[in-house]
Amino acid sequence: QIGLATGHVAEVYHPGYVAKRLEIGAVIGASPKSNVRREEPAPGDVVVLLGGATGRDGIGGATGSSVAHTKQSVEVCGAQVQKGNPPTERKIQRLFRNGEAARLIKRCNDFGAGGVCVAIGELAPGLSIQLDQVPKKYEGLDGTELAISESQERMAVVLAPEDVDRFQALAAAENLDAQSVAVVTESPRLQMHWRGDRVVDLSRAFLDTNGVTQNAAAQIKAPQGPCYLTSVPAVLKDKPLAQALLDNMARLEVCGQKGLSERFDSSIGAGTVLMPFGGEYQLTPEEAMAAKVPVLSGQTDDATAMAYGYIPGVASWSPFMGAAYAVVESLSKLAAIGADPLKARLTFQEYFCRLQQDPARWGLPAAALLGALSAQLGMDLPAIGGKDSMSGSFEDLDVPPTLVSFAVTMTKASRTISACVKHPGTQLVLLPIPAAEDGTPCWDKLKELYRQVIAHIECGDITAAGVVREGGAAACVLRMCFGNKLGFKFEKGLSAGTLFAPLQGALVVALSPEAQVECGTLLGRTTGSGQVEIGGDKIAMDQLIDAWMGTLEKVFPNQAQPAPVPADVPLCTQRNSHGPAIKTARPRVVIPAFPGTNCEVDSARAFEKAGAEAQVLIVRNLSQADIEDTIRRLEQAIRQSQIIMLPGGFSGGDEPEGSGKFIATTFRNPLIAEAVTHLLEQRDGLILGICNGFQALVKLGLLPYGKITPPDPQAPTLTFNSLGRHVSRMVYTRVTSVQSPWLRGAHAGDIHAIPVSHGEGRFVASEQVLRQLIQGGQIATQYVDPDGAVSGDILWNPNGSVCGIEGITSPNGRILGKMGHSERRGQDLYKNVPGHKDQKLFKSGVEYFA
Repeated sequence: QIGLATGHVAEVYHPGYVAKRLEIGAVIGASPKSNVRREEPAPGDVVVLLGGATGRDGIGGATGSSVAHTKQSVEVCGAQVQKGNPPTERKIQRLFRNGEAARLIKRCNDFGAGGVCVAIGELAPGLSIQLDQVPKKYEGLDGTELAISESQERMAVVLAPEDVDRFQALAAAENLDAQSVAVVTESPRLQMHWRGDRVVDLSRAFLDTNGVTQNAAAQIKAPQGPCYLTSVPAVLKDKPLAQALLDNMARLEVCGQKGLSERFDSSIGAGTVLMPFGGEYQLTPEEAMAAKVPVLSGQTDDATAMAYGYIPGVASWSPFMGAAYAVVESLSKLAAIGADPLKARLTFQEYFCRLQQDPARWGLPAAALLGALSAQLGMDLPAIGGKDSMSGSFEDLDVPPTLVSFAVTMTKASRTISACVKHPGTQLVLLPIPAAEDGTPCWDKLKELYRQVIAHIECGDITAAGVVREGGAAACVLRMCFGNKLGFKFEKGLSAGTLFAPLQGALVVALSPEAQVECGTLLGRTTGSGQVEIGGDKIAMDQLIDAWMGTLEKVFPNQAQPAPVPADVPLCTQRNSHGPAIKTARPRVVIPAFPGTNCEVDSARAFEKAGAEAQVLIVRNLSQADIEDTIRRLEQAIRQSQIIMLPGGFSGGDEPEGSGKFIATTFRNPLIAEAVTHLLEQRDGLILGICNGFQALVKLGLLPYGKITPPDPQAPTLTFNSLGRHVSRMVYTRVTSVQSPWLRGAHAGDIHAIPVSHGEGRFVASEQVLRQLIQGGQIATQYVDPDGAVSGDILWNPNGSVCGIEGITSPNGRILGKMGHSERRGQDLYKNVPGHKDQKLFKSGVEYFA
């Protein structure tokens, strides 16, 4: 993940967007400027190591990233791989978003390449580091291992001595270990101590030399053969256009990657403006990520946009042109969603073969860097960071010259548009990149093109936009139509080059009927036929989608056996009129945040917006005392609250033996169980569990029985998705029963579009239990198609739940569990997927007590 935050660590992630095999994500703008200090450390300041413990994982990772591997090295280098720790990362995010904690930090570094040596060594000119104080995962680590381990999810922060105790207390409240490991010294030397010995003592002046200066000869060769950007792929030549179109969509360079993308949570943080795939069928890949700035309270229209650019074929033909056009593609993708590319900032990821002493091999990165530099100078845009690796060789195999450009900028959620075309009769026009005779972009003309595109988007002339890459304009057109399964009729006389050449960065824009866009090449019009017409032939849109999706099906599956729908569940329109004995205008909600929980902030925000008073209670488990304190605090909070909310996430890392188990074990503690029983039976309280929380409620027996029960093998359960993988997408759910107070704001039969993100969401129940749920009106919500028909098809039922069950209630309806993340909602979110998105769940829960 690429950190581009002004502050330290951000909350919102946008995983799920895939650049070939390079997964990208961003953390942007989560720390308000007022919370960020930038000060020089002073002698006597203390360095605190925060977060995860240190192990041998990642040792040698920095040097290993620049080593050419062989069959032998692959077998022995596994220990160099860093092991992520998402639960700890989440805790650090929460702490760094605490303004009090953030304002204590003078300077900080995260742990990456080099471990303690770099993360702490870079913080100040003079440092005395005590390696014995570095927290360890296990005993047996020597001083060198402690100094260079790249174990993840650790931060080094510089604090004034008088602030250390307070910072450590704030960290402990977030269930984080924070240990003082170094002191800033007057003497400009880096010293490390281990077991009473000084094992490192280097002058800062020596370290600042950056080592020995080296020189290498680089030979940059002119591109060979025809221009790749304008050439038709050989596999498509001399074929009828219809067959070429079908074959083109199945090419590995062009095919769909939805099965890979959906493995990453794309709606976390409740700020996603564009889901990775748009349209009713969620099949149109979006060109860029867009998410609102993650504010803790209130609303904002400010959003960030991020896109990437890179075509291996172009880079292999010419590393110079490949890098220049990588920048162009990344900027065009920003323009395609309505974000201004002329205000963007860039960062580069470079990956090349082992260079050895060969001038021709050195010429590959040299040419690429010159191409990227020419683009920066031509567009007047700086690169603010980057990362390189020269380990792209295995035996006699080399990676293509790789320079991926990432572009990020600010935008507005309200003016963001999708690549998905919505209506039949829409004209699609190709806007090529202005280029000189040698193929290099004409930078001034490109700037003007971007200005015009943004202006046309803002006035409504352009209603959707896509960007051309491998597969050409024809593939871009089809991707734009896939989301709503519109047909398309290509104009007659279009050349194979116009249709299939990878005109990298060119834009395909959908025009409104009133549009006044006079430049470009008309490609054709959308139709309502569900067919594509080209060269006098017709192809069913579903056939093209199957070809596009089928190439990677065995690797990243999208298909599974339909789920059983053994019964037609009638709508239950009868409402439970029973209310609580004691009314309150502002009910209190306790939201326990277990290690791995990641939806507590979104849940609290949703309840507070609905008028409740929400308390996020951090579950601390670093010591026996922490566990006992958590039990005491949780019991008190439940007795003082009217609502328990169990939010989503991956409690305990979802191990061992299934998600929700850690939460369920905690709630079976006699003190907690008694408090829950009192809330339900004596005070008519409510419980809501979403995703991971739903799993815990089922494991406890609270669903479907309404009380905590001993584990029963005959009880219903939530198990692995039938796809065998994580699923993150939007789903359509029908309100089947309104007897629950949680659904008092909805009507039976209402359909909502809700984000889901889970790996174990398949509801399984015996025929007898299923019959009892139906008779009792306990099936609250079901997965349906957009027309409201309950479905077992994996397209609409993402986990394969029996009878399409997405949510159930207790017999009296006061406990509700569901997989869909109803808390992840807000203005201008998921705008590329149609449907009503507010179930009024939280408002209904609050109004129950009014």
